[in-house]
Amino acid sequence: MVKKKEEFVEEKEIFLEHIQKAGLRKTAQRDLILEIFLRTEDHLTSEDLYWLVQKQDPSVGHTTVYRTLKLLTEAGLAREVRFGDNKTYYEHHFKHEHHDHMICTECGKVIEFVSAEIEDLQDQMADKFGFRLSHHSLRMWGACAECQQTSSDVHAVPSGAQPRVRVRSSVGN
Repeated sequence: MVKKKEEFVEEKEIFLEHIQKAGLRKTAQRDLILEIFLRTEDHLTSEDLYWLVQKQDPSVGHTTVYRTLKLLTEAGLAREVRFGDNKTYYEHHFKHEHHDHMICTECGKVIEFVSAEIEDLQDQMADKFGFRLSHHSLRMWGACAECQQTSSDVHAVPSGAQPRVRVRSSVGN
C-alpha cells in the first residue's frame, strides 16, 4: 500500500511551533480547523469556516474556530481582510503572493489581482513623503464585467460615502 504524501507539512509545523510558544497544546479540533482552512482558497469569515468544520465534526464550537483563526493569523498562515460589509474575512498568507482586491458592489464578487505598477507607484509615493511602508492593502469597489452587462442601473456611491457591499460566499450555498 502506497502511503499518501501528507499535505501542508510546512504550514502544520509553523502552526505547531506557534501554539507551543503560546503555551497551548496540539488538539484534533485545531488540526481539523487548520486542515480545512488550508484546503479552502476562498475568503472565509469565522462563520464560513465554522460551517465547513461542522460538516466534519459537529462537536467543534464557533469559539474554537474563531480562536484558531486568530492563532493562524498570529502564526502568519492567515491574513485578515475587510471588504466593506462589516465582516472580517481570512485568506491564505503563507507563501501566497501579495495581491489586492476589487469588490463588486452589485453581486459581491471579490477579484484578486497583482499589479507591479501599483506596487512601484506606492513605493514612489512612500519615498516622496519620506514614509517607510510596512504593509498595505488596496481595495477597489465598483461593478464587475458581468454586472455591467446584466444591469443598466449600476449604483453609484456618493463621493465620501461607503459603498454598500454584500460579499458573495461560496461556503454554505
